[in-house]
Amino acid sequence: MNQSQNVTSMKKMLFSMRHLRSRWAAMVHDILMIPVAWILAYWLRYNLSDIPTEFITKALVLIPVVIVVQGLVFVTFGLYRGVWRFASIPDLVRIVKAVFFGTLILAFGIFIITRLHYVPRSVFVFYPVLLIVMLGAPRFIYRLIKDRKFSAENTSRVLVVGAGAAGEMLVRDLLKNAPRLHEPVAFVDDDQYKLGKEIHGIRVVGGTDSIPGLADQLAIDLILLALPSATTEQMRTIVESCEQASVPFRTLPKLQDLVSGQTSPSALREVLIDDLLGRDPVRLRWDKVKEGLTGHSILVTGGGGSIGSELCRQLASLTPSTLILYERSEFNLYSIENDLRSEFPHVKFYAILGDVCDSSNLERVFNKYRPNYVFHAAAYKHVPMLEDQVREAVSNNVIGTKCVALAAQKYGTETFILISTDKAVNPTNVMGTTKRIAEVYCQTLNEHSDVQFITVRFGNVLGSAGSVVPLFKKQIEKGGPVTVTHPDVTRYFMTTSEACQLILQSSVIGKGGEIFVLDMGEPVLVRYLAEQLIRLSGRKPGQDIKIIYTGLRPGEKLYEELFHEEENLDKTEIDKIMLAKSRKVNWNKLCTTISQLEKETYSFDEDALRETMKKLVPEQLPAGGHDDKPNKVSLRVINNG
Repeated sequence: MNQSQNVTSMKKMLFSMRHLRSRWAAMVHDILMIPVAWILAYWLRYNLSDIPTEFITKALVLIPVVIVVQGLVFVTFGLYRGVWRFASIPDLVRIVKAVFFGTLILAFGIFIITRLHYVPRSVFVFYPVLLIVMLGAPRFIYRLIKDRKFSAENTSRVLVVGAGAAGEMLVRDLLKNAPRLHEPVAFVDDDQYKLGKEIHGIRVVGGTDSIPGLADQLAIDLILLALPSATTEQMRTIVESCEQASVPFRTLPKLQDLVSGQTSPSALREVLIDDLLGRDPVRLRWDKVKEGLTGHSILVTGGGGSIGSELCRQLASLTPSTLILYERSEFNLYSIENDLRSEFPHVKFYAILGDVCDSSNLERVFNKYRPNYVFHAAAYKHVPMLEDQVREAVSNNVIGTKCVALAAQKYGTETFILISTDKAVNPTNVMGTTKRIAEVYCQTLNEHSDVQFITVRFGNVLGSAGSVVPLFKKQIEKGGPVTVTHPDVTRYFMTTSEACQLILQSSVIGKGGEIFVLDMGEPVLVRYLAEQLIRLSGRKPGQDIKIIYTGLRPGEKLYEELFHEEENLDKTEIDKIMLAKSRKVNWNKLCTTISQLEKETYSFDEDALRETMKKLVPEQLPAGGHDDKPNKVSLRVINNG
C-alpha cells in the first residue's frame, strides 16, 4: 500500500470515528431524555406537586422498560442517520413518529402487564409531548447556534430590487437556506403602494432611484434584481443605479425561463448584455408552432452555426420525427450533435457533413430523408472578409441556396425557410447583395413550385459568431482598447433564441412567397454596446478601458434597414412580426442571370461577378450607405452619452 492510500485510509478512519462519536453522543442524549420525560409526565399529572408514593414507585420500576422500548423504536425509525448540524423538518417528523409509536407500544404493554395499576392514563399524553420537545429542541438550538456562527462570518447583506412575486420567492428561498449565505436587508420597488410594507419581515424602503444611497447607508454587499418581466429600458435604468452604487449585482432568469420551469427563482446570474440590449419578448403562438412542426422530418443547413445550432435545439424540443443536421464544419457538427444527443436522447438525429454547393450530396440526403421542412441557415456572413472574396460569397450564398432550393423542390419538401439578414436591404456590401439575390431567387421560385418558399429577415444576433460582442469581450479581457468603427454607427440587435423563435413561427404562418420581418424596436449605438460591456465587466469606459474609433470597414454602412421602400409592410396575426411585400422579378430573366453568375463563379471572374450582381440588385449602394434617412420601424437611437 503506497503513502497516498495510507493517508486516504487514515482519513476514512478518522471520519468514521467522528461519525460514531457524534452518533453515540446523540443516542446517549436521547436515552437520558426518556426517563426525564417519563417522570415529568407524572409531575404534570399531579399539577407540579408531590407525586403519591405508590405512583412514583411504579414509575421508577417501569423506567428500564420505557428506556428499552423507546430506545429500540428510535433506532428503528432512523433517528441517528441525521446530523444535528443540519437538523430539519424531516428529522422532526422522524422524532414525532418514533415517540408516537413508542408510546403506543408502552401503553399497550403496560396495560397488559399492570392493567395501568398506579399508572395514570394522562401520563401517556404528557410523556410523548415532553419527549418530542426534549429531543427536537436541542437539535434545532444546536443548528441555530452553528448557523449564526457561520452566518456572522460568511453572510453578505443583500438589497432586493423588486417587491413582487419573484422578489417574494427569492427572499423566501434566501431565508430558508442554511447556512444562510445571503441575508436580505431591504426591498426597493417603484410601486408607491408597496413603500413601507413588509414581505417575510423585510421592509420596502424606497424606489429604484434610491439604490446608490441605500447601498451605502445599509452597508449592502450584494444587489439582487428580482425583475424577470422587466423591459430592457427598465433594466438599463436599474443597472445604471447599481453601477453608481459600486456594489456587485446579480439578476433572476427571465420570466419565460421561470415559467417554463427551466430554472428557479434562486438561480441567480450575472446581468448580461442581452438584458440591456435584447428587445422585449415577442408573444408567439407556440401552440401553432408545435402543431405545425411536431412529428415532421426537418432538415437544417448550417446546423452547426450560431443560428443553426440554436434552431436545432428548439426544433428538437418540438419532437420532430427526424432532425437532419447538414453542416460543412466537422467540429461544429460534432459539437452540436453531442449537445443534442445529451439534451434530447429521445429525438432521432442524423448529422451529415456536406457543402450546400454539392448538389450530388444534397440529392442523396433529400432522397433518403425526404424532409417536410428545410431551414436554410448556411451562409457566409462576415462583411469585410467577403468584400475581397466575391466568388466564395456568391458560390455559398447564392449558388448554395439555389442547390438546396432545387433539391427541396425535386423531393417534395413542403416548406423551405430562407434565413436572411437586414444587410440584404439596400446592400452596400458583397455579403448583403448575395443574400438579397438569394431572397429574390426563393421568392420568385415560389411562384413556379409546389414548395412554400418563405424568407425570414432580421438584424444582428447578440453573441453570434462574427458579432461584435465576443470581439469586445476579448478586447476588454486584455485591458483594451475596445475598437468601434464609428461613433455614430448603429445596429439592430436581438438574441439568438428570439431569432430562432421568429423563424419557427414564420415557418408555420407562412403560405409561401412571404418575407417576414421582425419589428426589432430601435437601433442601438454600437458605441453604447461597447460602453455597457465595459461597465458589466466592473470597469469604467474611457478610464479603465479606452474606446477608439477605427473608421468604417469595407462594405459597412452607418445604419441597417429592415425593408426596402417598395416593400410596403403589412401586419400579421403575430404581434411585431410584419410582412414585407416582395417585389416581382421575371423568372426567365432571373434564371438566365443566375446561370451567368454560376459561369463567372467557375471561371473566377470577380469583376464580372460584381457587374452581374449589380444587375440583379440595382438598389445596391456604395459602402457607407446613403445620406437619406432609412426606412424603418423605429429610428430612435439609444444614446448613453
